[in-house]
This record gives sequence, structure tokens and C-alpha cells, in this order.
Amino acid sequence: MAARLVFKPHSFLSLSFSFQTCFFPVQISAKCSVNPSLSSFSSTLNLALDEGLPYGPSLRKGRKPTELPMPIEEETEPEPRALIDYSDFVRVFEVAAIRVPAEQCFALESRLRGHLLNWPRIRNVARVPGDDMEPEFRHLFGRSSDESEEDDKISKSLSRRIYGKADGDGEPLPPVLYREKLAKTFNCRGFLKFRNLAKISRPKNKKNKLVDDDGNTSGGRERTRKNDFAVVEVVESGNENDDFSRLLGPNFKGSRWRGSTRLLLLDEQYANKDVEALPQAVKAILGGESLQSGSLACELVQCRLTLFYSYWQTNEILEVLLPEGMIIPSAFETVGHIAHLNLKNEHLPYKKLIAQVILDKKRPKIQTVVNKVDSIQNDYRTMQLEVLAGNHSLLTTLVENGIRFHVDLAKVYWNSRLATERQRLVSSFSNKDIVCDVFSGVGPIALSAAKKVKYVYANDLNPSAVEYLERNVVRNKLDRKIQVFNMDGRRFIKAVLPNQRTEPITQVVMNLPNDAAEYLDAFRGVLKKKQKAILPNIHVYGFSKAQDPELDFQERIRNVLAEEAFDIEMHRVRLVAPGKWMLCASFTLPDAVAFANEV
Repeated sequence: MAARLVFKPHSFLSLSFSFQTCFFPVQISAKCSVNPSLSSFSSTLNLALDEGLPYGPSLRKGRKPTELPMPIEEETEPEPRALIDYSDFVRVFEVAAIRVPAEQCFALESRLRGHLLNWPRIRNVARVPGDDMEPEFRHLFGRSSDESEEDDKISKSLSRRIYGKADGDGEPLPPVLYREKLAKTFNCRGFLKFRNLAKISRPKNKKNKLVDDDGNTSGGRERTRKNDFAVVEVVESGNENDDFSRLLGPNFKGSRWRGSTRLLLLDEQYANKDVEALPQAVKAILGGESLQSGSLACELVQCRLTLFYSYWQTNEILEVLLPEGMIIPSAFETVGHIAHLNLKNEHLPYKKLIAQVILDKKRPKIQTVVNKVDSIQNDYRTMQLEVLAGNHSLLTTLVENGIRFHVDLAKVYWNSRLATERQRLVSSFSNKDIVCDVFSGVGPIALSAAKKVKYVYANDLNPSAVEYLERNVVRNKLDRKIQVFNMDGRRFIKAVLPNQRTEPITQVVMNLPNDAAEYLDAFRGVLKKKQKAILPNIHVYGFSKAQDPELDFQERIRNVLAEEAFDIEMHRVRLVAPGKWMLCASFTLPDAVAFANEV
């Protein structure tokens, strides 16, 4: 007979399954893949266990099943074209297991450390569906006198606790009865008042969320089933004369009910081997005495472990889909629900396949996969994006440093990889600073600074960026600490810095790496009308491909300001391309520049 199990990561298994209908973790399509090489993939990878391959599961090990372990439900609205044939990634592995009583499972598991199946995301302990039973039905199958006495003790103990007779007879009071006891306690002054009495025995208001196939969540007590990715078929031999399926349910098909059991999956090297070939630790457990009343003693069984498409990692699937020797694209930027790829030219013929695999593996967090078509060449620094998979919405919501942003990647610029740099810059500000953000975009620096500093002036040339900046300011309740402008960078500098009515600007941020250094000429003579003024600290970003990027960027800044005698602090932000660094230069505006005559 065959019993099927389903594994879940990070949880003990307590699911029951029907032999007629079993859960399949992904929707399998029988349609052809767009990759012509996949037609031969199903035949070339239908291999037995190869001893030469590394330890652990692999798409190049195991074998393809002749028929799927469970029926496939047809889609209500079939897709017009399938990019991936998911059935090509189903693999069956032969493993051995020890069937042990449930009450001895964890003790025996600790004795078998080093001999169990140590595969990623596969639990070594599995529940056998159909053999667990409520205690009140056990007498229907016969039990010993010791078991009868034990059940009577449990029944009496339960009755005492239900009717409140547990106090003083060795049984602790349940929380509800303990609360009632406290509420009835009184002394000479009357009933006593206990703090937090109402919270005692109150159930926790916590619900597990159910995640359906579409990624929608709903309240409920059942566990999520989105990560079910493996099925085990336990092959047993037994006498089918006694049929207890009507009492134990359709999951149970065996000769007799022998008690609640668990499976301890052994290492893959012990598959299809007899007891004599097993190590001494396993032999010692298999040679133990049988339990009373005909219950199951520890026995060796053979299993078939089936891994589905949802088990394999992204790089394992792409290694099969892409041509041999091609670099597997692994890194991408996440912006809310959007995965932003930057594929090379060699990957472009397979961009749809790559996007579909990423979408399958990152759901429900990722719902859209896009690729940058061309480099940024416009004044608004918006990217030309092509939607490869998922929905076509580029409007997303994300959280950075505790601030919620609404971003439309089709209209504004956003780079999540600069989050650490933005946090570093804002941490250098104090609560007395007045910040001027010349190229603010949707406000990642301006809003983070507004939560710390006294006031912020934020500006951007892109009208769409200014629109989303104003929305983000209101959503984060920072409208009293930020003033928004829609101006050119030079015009904004010359308009805001000289017209400081009360407190001067102390920090100026210029985060436009491609052109920010060219706007430094706007500071020349910006404070000449003020005899006494506090000189601001300027933080300007830029790119450099020179062998010494710090020296190259310093020379550009000094040439634009036409001033040599001042110190510049350099910080390398990140390597954006081979040989191309993004840098941040911080310096105090020199007196000779701030009070000079304009050219």
C-alpha cells in the first residue's frame, strides 16, 4: 500500500490527505516551453541516482515519474501560452525511513543524528497520515489493561479539571477556574481586587493568515499551504483482510491500526539497502523490543520522495533553462512589488523565461518583473522599463527607514541600493540643522531628514517627482517640516540660500551623480549680500572612471568652484559598473566662493 506525506518547512507535519485527491504545489502545464532545448530536457535528465554527483537533491539526480503522484486540476481560464513546462522539474528519489511510535520519535531522532536525511528544506521527521486517532476510539481496536487504566486516569483528571475539583488533589487549576477563584477571594474588608484579573485566561488575539494560490491573505487557524513542495510515498507490505478505512478515514489503508507513528527519513546512501548494510546506531533501534498490544515496533520502510518545481531554487532552474556556460543572472533590485532586472545582451533572448522563474519563486512579494531597456539619458532621470512578467502596474508602495513612499517607476527615479548611503548621510545631521535637498526626487533623503532635523527645503525639476513628493510628505505627516519646490537646480540654489529669513541653511545635498558637480557654480557669490552668514556643508555625489576616483572627483569640484584652498572629504558609495565608482564629496562652502562676485 502507499501513503502520501507532504512536507512543510519550519513546521511539524500534521496534514491528512486523500488517496484519491492529493495536494500538488504548482499548476503544471502540459504545454511546450519556448526554449527548444527543453524538448530533450525531459529525456536527458530522466536519470537514476548518480553516485558521482554531489550530496543532496539535484535536477540531475533522481528520475522523472511515469505518472504524477496526484491529479491536476484544470484551469478555469487557461493561459494563452506557457513559458515553462513545470512537469519537467518533478523528480523522484528513493529513500529509506524508520517507522517509529510517535511518543518515541524525538528521543530516537536525537540518537540518529548524522544518519538522517539532511536535505535543504526537507524535514527529517514526517507524520504518517491516517494513523492518528482520538483516545475514545481506541477501545474499538483492542487495548491492554495498562492502557485502559491510563485512559481512565486521564478521563478522571479531565473530569476534575472541568468541574473545578482540581484544587488540592495534585492537579493545577486551569486559567479560567483560577481567575474565578481569585474573583471570589475576600477578607474582612470584602472582595479583593486583583490587577489585570480580566486578562487571565483570555485567549491571545492572534490569527494565522491563509495564503491562497493568488497570494491573497485571509484570517483563519489553518496553516498556509503555499510552501508545500514535496510528497513522500511510503511503500509497505501488509495483509489487507481487515479494512478500517470507514473508522479511520480514507487516508488509512492497512492491515491493522498499530498506533500513531512517525517516519525518520534516513540518509540517501541507505536507500534500497537491507538492515545488514545499515550502521550500528540504526540497527540498535531496529532491534528493539515490540510495544505492547501489537503496536508497531521500529521497522525499516522504503519511500519515494517526490520534489516539485516549487522546491528548486531559482539558480537551479535557470541552469537547466539557459544554455550551458551562460552566466546565471541572480541579482536584481526590489522596489515594492517590482523586481527590476538589468540583463546583459546574452540574456535578452531568454528574458521572458528568466522573468517567469523569478516571478514564480518570489511570489507573492514580487508581482511584476521589469528590465531596463536603455540607459538614463533624459533630464528627469526616468528609466525606460519593459515589463517581462506579471501585471503591468509600475505604481508601487515601499518602506525605507520607517517611511512609506509611493513611487511610479514609469515617471520618477528610484534606487533601493542607495538606502544605506541615504541613512549614513542623514545620520550625520543634527536636530538643529536646516537641510536643502537640491535634487530630492520623491523624497528619500528629504523625508528621512525631516524626521530628525529642524526644517527641510526639497526641490526637483520633474513635475511628477514633485507630485509624489508632496503625496509622501502628507502621508508621513511631515508637511509642517518640509517646503517643496519645482525649479531648476541653479535657480533653486540662488533663490533659497540668499533669502534665509530666520535661520540659515546648514546642510546642502546634491544627489544627482551624473551632473551634480556642474551645478556647484551656482554657489559662487550666493551669500555676498550677507555680511555675516553661516557657511553650509555641501554633500555632492558624482561618478568617476579614473584610476584614482577620489582625486579625479576632487579636481572636478575645484575646477567648477575655481577655488583650491579648501578641504574635501571623500566617501566611496558603491561600484556601479566595472571601473566606475559612485562617490560622495563633503566640504564646507569656502568663504572665497560664497562671498565672491558672480561671473
